[in-house]
Amino acid sequence: MLQVPFIRENKDLVIAGLAKRNIDATRMIQDVISFDEDRRRIQTELDSLLAESNTLSKEIGNLYKSGEAQKANLLKERTGQIKETTKALNESLNEKIEALTELLYKIPNVPNEIVSQGSTEDDNEEVYKEGDIPVLPENALPHWELAKKYDIIDFELGNKITGAGFPVYKGKGAKLQRALITYFLDKNTEAGYTEYQLPLLVNEASGFGTGQLPDKEGQMYHVTEDNLYLIPTAEVPGTNIFRDVLLNESDLPIGITGYTPCFRREAGSYGAHVRGLNRLHQFDKVEIIRVEHPNNSYKALDGMVEHVKGILKELKLPYRILRLCGGDTSFASALTYDFEVFSTAQNRWLEISSVSNFETFQANRLKLRFKNSEGKNELAHTLNGSSLALPRVLAGILENYQTKDGIVIPDVLQKYTGFSKID
Repeated sequence: MLQVPFIRENKDLVIAGLAKRNIDATRMIQDVISFDEDRRRIQTELDSLLAESNTLSKEIGNLYKSGEAQKANLLKERTGQIKETTKALNESLNEKIEALTELLYKIPNVPNEIVSQGSTEDDNEEVYKEGDIPVLPENALPHWELAKKYDIIDFELGNKITGAGFPVYKGKGAKLQRALITYFLDKNTEAGYTEYQLPLLVNEASGFGTGQLPDKEGQMYHVTEDNLYLIPTAEVPGTNIFRDVLLNESDLPIGITGYTPCFRREAGSYGAHVRGLNRLHQFDKVEIIRVEHPNNSYKALDGMVEHVKGILKELKLPYRILRLCGGDTSFASALTYDFEVFSTAQNRWLEISSVSNFETFQANRLKLRFKNSEGKNELAHTLNGSSLALPRVLAGILENYQTKDGIVIPDVLQKYTGFSKID
């Protein structure tokens, strides 16, 4: 969440930044400032009374020692009054803190200055494109028909076992899925990321720590009896490794990677754009997460973008990079680049990665700090990116690599699959 001193000192900047998200934050920001002024006023009054109480306690002790019990008892009456007043002030202070915290949790991050104003994905800016769109054979099929033709993914079986959006991968389809996971992890660890195997369920504090709660509560599967949430991305457990952690500056940067299944309760929409692997409730993803010094985080973001580009070049998939507009940037992000692969059979772009810098937004929620060179505690910057989300990468491979004789496996994956073609 945003820091109160930052809001107080940069009120107009915050309001203007949130306007890029098409949010009129004037009232919210003024309420934050008002709550904080009340909090500070009450805290000052409370501190003053507590100081008076301490002074009186010493005086009372000295009076009893010197035999002046009557004077001591008079002062004790004042300490009793102070005790009642401080109790009421503490209750009022807690109410103000609770109201302030609840409001801060609802305010999204301020977009970076280079983020443009916009409402939807149509307003995103294409900043890079690479790869030739392949010429497919006549009567080329979309991936859901290829999956059925070659018996590698069974959507109907998944629907029977669980429901729509839970596919079953079979035979060479399952091996290709596993090959992609291992390939992505190998590329990430070769780039210096430490591999973690992470929990698939997180507690409420973890959801709040990375900003999924309360913003995305309706999209998360909730195990109500235990108050645990199925993860929507490895970003949540991975970043929460560092919750309530004080690092040394020499510990930075930190980079981790992990493979997890992910679970999202997306609102049901219909049509070809959500068919097959295009939108799922359960899907596999390999994530990269970084904890950075604030001075280096945007250089690190550029490095993460280049890393994902390198993977897509090796897969030889046509892709483009979009810088998201304010209206399409996620709640916690300051700047996000989306990667999309071109699905030739569907004649459309499919999102396969988001790479984001959250600056101090998550770190403030997480209380993730480092001791800087001056010996002061400072909030770190957090970043994360998909490297990569599997369903649409797999869809792109099936569609773009299809031939009359089968689906060719990209060269870089063949050592992982053990076969060169699905036929």
